[in-house]
Order: sequence, then C-alpha cells, then structure tokens
Amino acid sequence: MSKYLDLEIKQINELLKKKAIKPIDLVMEAFERIENNSDLNAFITLNKEKALEQARQLENKEVDNLLFGIPIAIKDNIITKDLKTTCASHILENFIPIYNATVVEKILEKNMIIIGKCNMDEFAMGSTSRTSYFGVPRNPWNKKKIAGGSSGGSASCVAARLVPLALGSDTGGSIRQPSSYCGIVGMKPTYGRVSRYGLVAFASSLDQIGPMTRNVYDNALLLNAISGHDQNDLTSSFKEVEDYTRLIGQNIAGMKIAIPKFFMSDIVDQEIKQKVENIKKMLQENGASIDYIDIDYIENAVTLYQIIAMGEASSNLARFDGVRYGYSCQDPKSVDDLYKRTRQEGFGDEVKRRIMVGSYLLSGKNAITYYNKALQIRDDIRKSFQKAFEKYDLIIGPNTTTVAYGIDENLDNPSQTFLDDVLVIPVNMAGLPGMNVPIGFNKDHLPIGLQIIGNSFEEAKMYQLAAFIEKELNLDLIPKEVK
Repeated sequence: MSKYLDLEIKQINELLKKKAIKPIDLVMEAFERIENNSDLNAFITLNKEKALEQARQLENKEVDNLLFGIPIAIKDNIITKDLKTTCASHILENFIPIYNATVVEKILEKNMIIIGKCNMDEFAMGSTSRTSYFGVPRNPWNKKKIAGGSSGGSASCVAARLVPLALGSDTGGSIRQPSSYCGIVGMKPTYGRVSRYGLVAFASSLDQIGPMTRNVYDNALLLNAISGHDQNDLTSSFKEVEDYTRLIGQNIAGMKIAIPKFFMSDIVDQEIKQKVENIKKMLQENGASIDYIDIDYIENAVTLYQIIAMGEASSNLARFDGVRYGYSCQDPKSVDDLYKRTRQEGFGDEVKRRIMVGSYLLSGKNAITYYNKALQIRDDIRKSFQKAFEKYDLIIGPNTTTVAYGIDENLDNPSQTFLDDVLVIPVNMAGLPGMNVPIGFNKDHLPIGLQIIGNSFEEAKMYQLAAFIEKELNLDLIPKEVK
C-alpha cells in the first residue's frame, strides 16, 4: 500500500503538481486504509463511487490550490447533497439531503474529495460517540478505548491516517475533546466564523463547525477554506477572512499567557497536569510569561450548558415528527400516535432524555427561572474571559480531565458525559475559539492534549503558539494499532 496519505498537505500538493501522483491515487489509498481498519467504525456512509469519479475528473484540471484533490471526511450531521446524512440516528437512517451545507460547497470549490460521512454521537449528544445508532467508533491508539465525542469518528479517522482532514462540530467540546483523546489537532473557531448553514442543529447558540487534522498548519489551511460570511446564516460574522497560517513559525517571546486555576484543580488527572506544567516551563524558557488567573463561573459551565443546550435541543428536534422526512412509524392510529411512536422508536435514549429535560426547562415560568438565568450567567462568563484578554494574549490548560477510557466504562453514569467536557464547555459559553494540540502521552501511551483559547477572531495567534509547541515536541503521532 502506498503511503501518500502519511505526508503533509504541502508535500502531497507538490507531488500532484509534478504529476508524480494523481488524485485517484489518494482516493484509492484512503478507501484501502478504511477497509483495512474497518474495526475502528469511524464511518457511517462511504462515498466511494462518486469520490472515484471526481478524482478521475480532476486529472485534467490544474492543481490551483493546496487542498486540490485532498480526501476529506465529513461529520454526519453536516448536510451533503445526494449523500446520506444520518446524524447517527435511526430517525434519519435513510435521509438523503437535496442540498449541501455551505462548508461542503466551500470544500468542493477547492476540489477536495469527500470520502464519506463520519460516525458520531446521535445528533451530537454525548462525549463518547457511544450513543450512535451505528455503534461506537474506536480510538486508534487503543481500540478498546473511546474516541471521544461527539466528533469521535472524525477524530478516529484522522488519527488513524485514513484521511488527512475531517470536519467536525463543537457544541460543548465535541471537536477538542475527541481530538485530545485521539492525538490530533482540532479547532473550534469563534462562533460565527464558519457558517452553520447545513449543520443539523443541536444547540443553535453554541454549535460551530471546525477542522480536525494531523498537524497545525493543515488545520489552519482548512479553516482558511471554510471561513467567511454566509447570507444563509443569520449568526454568520461579517469579519473579513484572513490567512490563519500567517503567524505560524513566528517567535513566541513576549507572549502573555494565562492558565485558569480551575483548569489545574484536583478534577484533572495528575499525569495531564504534569504535561501542562512541562509546557508551561518550556514556554517560559522561550520568552513567554504565564500567570494563573480566575475566570468567573467556569466551575458552573456544565450546569449552564445542560440548561441552554437541552432547551435549544428540545426546540430544534421538534421538526422530526415522521411527517416531512426521516423515519415514520408503521400504521399510526392517529396524528398523536404518529408523532409519539415515531419519536419513541426513532430517537435513542440519550436524545429522548435531553428532549424531555429541555422541554421541561422551557415550559412556562421555567424558561425565566432556568433558561433566561443561565443566559445571564453565560454572559458573565464571557465578560470574565474578555477581561482576561485585556491583559493576556492566550489562555491555556488541559482539554480533558482524563485520557480516553474504556468503551464499557462509565456506562451507568449518565452525568459523566458532561463531566468529560467540564474544561471545554466554557469556551462555547463565551463564543470563543478553542483548539487542541497534542502534548504527549500518559504511562499507557494514550494521547494528552493542550487546550489553547483565544480572544474572538484571533485564531491566527492560537495557531502561532500551537505550531511552536508542535515543533518543539516533535511527537510521533502515528498509532501503532493502525494497519
């Protein structure tokens, strides 16, 4: 088997421009790798026939950008025309959209090739991808461990080098947490930086699409491709698109960095804290200053997330009723029976639980007591972060409290799915950009990641620090279990 997909995007691009390889060579290699590693269960739907056809068509076109001909995987809650989009749910098991999400249109404009749709938590609700109707995706570093969630399939296939790039979505850490578990780079951009048009909504005020890649430069490159204002998304920012790679390689001397005290508290595994301490020392030795700070209410972010996300989810998922599209129950006795049985049979337990809790939170006076109050405290968190960024360039800390755990662990603890995201949820609350960069391994050789948080629309500065750390550590991030 060829090893072209192990190369960086720049190297692949050079080979394509020299005609040393063709796009179809990359596509064939991707599908061969997927087949050889099918036990990872990273994909729900493959796009083989159309991907091969597109690759053949690209042979006669000029290689006009760095992403030309590059295979990419798409999380299965991002709409793809004529290609199943299931959200890993029985209720959308056979749903074939009639249009593309804006981000899909943008990657097709770059002549990238969609390989398939990635496995995930059902409707992005979870932190392990175990709620998927199609079974749990596995971690390439240890196939008995979770890949994380909800973008678990995207993280797994990139870490295993089945594809160089993938798109995920992040509502409460769903790009950064699985990226940390799987040892890849994952970016949740500033809210509004990337269009949400065509992303099946979970919690509309929190959802954000972002890139998941093997290295920092490729991540910035993919963010370049998918950013920009979209008139179809009313929350889309008018902020001018910039080159997020422009600061990569620059010195970090003089950079002011903060670490929230909560991020290094007793809730975090000692091995993870030690890795972060090592990074702190390394950055200081290279001219950066680092202080410990307090961020108001971040210890309450999980509770706020439960209220806001579940409330918005109950509203967004009301559209799945068995009438317009998706699964519909057989032989309903009435309209009420149609709605009830379709949703009862079509949704999994975790989704139903969140819909019920969310409906309660938005009912009558509860909306004022809980939801509106949560929004007020959420704004206080945002203001506290903004105050910190008046003094500091970036904020760092762990992404996760533990490394990836066993697929069968914590099954009887439904609250664990939120505690997995306790360090990443505050970023979504504040609408800020946050990313994961690998910083090492624990004693069992499972990846550990560093979270980098930036001020709004300052992703380029985050990539600058991430690329410096990546270069200094020079980690071997090829899982040994991958075939």
